[in-house]
Amino acid sequence: MMEKAKTAVLAALVILSLVQSYLLAYSMPGLGTTISSAQDYVNAEPMGQEEKVENLIFPEDIVLHMGKGKHTVFYPGMNFYNLIYNKIQSREFKGFQQSPLSVLDWNEVRDRDPGVELRFGSGVPVELLSKALKLEGDMQFNNDVINRIWIFESSGKGEVRTYFFSADGTKVYESVKADLTAQDVQMYVGYGEYQTPYETAGNDLYTPVGPVEATESIVSYMTYSPEQMQRNLFFDPGVTRTISDRSGSQIYTDGKRGLQVEQNGKWISYTDPVAGQGQDDSESDNVYESIKFINQHGGWDGVHRFLHSGPLQAQTVRFQQYYSTQFYGSYPIIPNEPFQFGEIKLRLQQGVVSEYERSLITLQKKAVSQDVRWLPGGETLKDELAQYSRRGEVKALYPAVLASPADDNRLKLEPVWAVRLFDGSQQVLLPAIPGGYKPKPGERGGGPAVPLGSAANGASDAGASAAGAADKSGSNANSQRR
Repeated sequence: MMEKAKTAVLAALVILSLVQSYLLAYSMPGLGTTISSAQDYVNAEPMGQEEKVENLIFPEDIVLHMGKGKHTVFYPGMNFYNLIYNKIQSREFKGFQQSPLSVLDWNEVRDRDPGVELRFGSGVPVELLSKALKLEGDMQFNNDVINRIWIFESSGKGEVRTYFFSADGTKVYESVKADLTAQDVQMYVGYGEYQTPYETAGNDLYTPVGPVEATESIVSYMTYSPEQMQRNLFFDPGVTRTISDRSGSQIYTDGKRGLQVEQNGKWISYTDPVAGQGQDDSESDNVYESIKFINQHGGWDGVHRFLHSGPLQAQTVRFQQYYSTQFYGSYPIIPNEPFQFGEIKLRLQQGVVSEYERSLITLQKKAVSQDVRWLPGGETLKDELAQYSRRGEVKALYPAVLASPADDNRLKLEPVWAVRLFDGSQQVLLPAIPGGYKPKPGERGGGPAVPLGSAANGASDAGASAAGAADKSGSNANSQRR
């Protein structure tokens, strides 16, 4: 009896083995089939911090219009910038009605009506903007790109009007059901009472009437190794090989993907020749995929802002890095060429990353040293802008930091006035005044030469002092916003 049982069990095992062999040989569908995506990667060790889309979208600057031709400008990370933006993020915007850009005389509104203008540089698709602000609009509005939001109290009427400007420069959308009051606008405008006054310089540019306080920093950094990125980006790092080219850079490749390491191991360019999948490119979808990709492959170092590349470049996604100072807010970083730093750039084909460029440098949160510098204002800045060889291409003027490599794994971050051109490139317009010297009224880079104690001079000096005081809590406020 026992022998029969053993024989039956053995026969069953043999039959089961034959069935399994048949299934493996002929790959019958529906039985444990595993589908892998076009971009599978090993689970490498975590690197930088992860980020969300709502933290990567914020205004390039905020302009306050105080009536009677008076203006001031706040930049990211400044205390009053964060106060205003946080309050606007808590409001609701509904009932959008489209009008041509000429619906109002905007130059008249700018000089006459108290208001606040949030400017998003080259623009943000509404689908992404709605992750940072509470928006509810129709299909036409939701498919547009917005480059500024203007909220103002209509002169003599006591009503608040809110307009969203299309980046194409032809139309605006009025939110007739915006959750804002005249008291809100008056509070925003009140923040600018003792700040540095700014003047219009044409093409929606503003220049300060006097010098602007900034800081020069020396910052230590660490770097991720090329081997870490290799393990992170290649499905099977064991089959990759290394090639050195004539320029001295190294290339890792598995026969399909390539990882080029430049700048003494501090900059990478990754390529993956993915096959197109037949659908149209969506910039918003590409941004989401880019953020997900960066979260998994390198992470983020500090504050970054999404840069819209334009309607003809939906496949390109860019994020600019900012350097956050303890006292004076956050500056966009511009590399001192040929040094490469301060931007993450990706290219996607039908939602799949095919190119990825970034620095492997991670800055330390606390600077080794910081020194006060003054960015020239007044006629000096206006003259420099007027004489700039590409003046007709200038879209924006703002303070930034110029990043240069220094000794002992450190970067030197020097404050500068920078311009952004129509093609999206950034250039240094004017450096800070050397040695920490603050020019006096009437001196080059200083405010207007007026008698001491006059209203104009008092406003300029008070503005500069108040700007510094306000910014000294900017870093903490920026951390809270994020």
